[in-house]
Amino acid sequence: MLVKEWMANEPIVVDENTSIMKATQIMKENNIRRIPVVRDGRLIGIISDRDIKEAAPSKATSLDVHELYYLLSEIKIKDIMTPDPITLRENDSVEKAAVIMLENRISGMPIVDDDNHVIGIITETDVFKVMVSITGAYRSPIQLAFDMEDRPGSLNKLLNAIREQGGRIVSVLTSHEHMPVGRREVYIRLKDMPDEELDKLVDSLKKDFKVLFVIKEDLSNIPKKRA
Repeated sequence: MLVKEWMANEPIVVDENTSIMKATQIMKENNIRRIPVVRDGRLIGIISDRDIKEAAPSKATSLDVHELYYLLSEIKIKDIMTPDPITLRENDSVEKAAVIMLENRISGMPIVDDDNHVIGIITETDVFKVMVSITGAYRSPIQLAFDMEDRPGSLNKLLNAIREQGGRIVSVLTSHEHMPVGRREVYIRLKDMPDEELDKLVDSLKKDFKVLFVIKEDLSNIPKKRA
């Protein structure tokens, strides 16, 4: 999957001479945590809500309200931003974005064109959306996990066995993490089916495959964070 299919288009950007106070207002009004910083329209940095919190005077400051507001209006984001942030192009993969975020412990990156103009931004939330999309979690409540040999034809044999028992496959994911050489874990999501049919399917699969677990969960009605 490409970054351009999942990034936020036309992101908000701010000029390097914007004040901390103005940047804070923009973040609150738009419910965002980071803003690309530009000079003459080209990316030179990025500012996050954490940067602003670290740069703002402590609550224990002896400054009065007027002095505090004056200070916040005078400090420019160019003085506290992260310069030359890591960027991506719109035709990079979401997987590449995820790896960069993980390795650098960052939660978002600007997307730029050949002239270093900001054309989008991708965040960890966008990566989560991709993960949910490719797993089919919203559309398939059933997940089966298998410990399998990593050899040609083994997966095809498993998928055919599932189909023969009436299972409708939504997604197939594999992982080699924490597995010995020559083996892999396979995770398969299925369309919903009656419990008795699922039990029959699993019993049949256990004859030829090592089933790690079977879960059936409804992800269409999950708890929401209170406002």
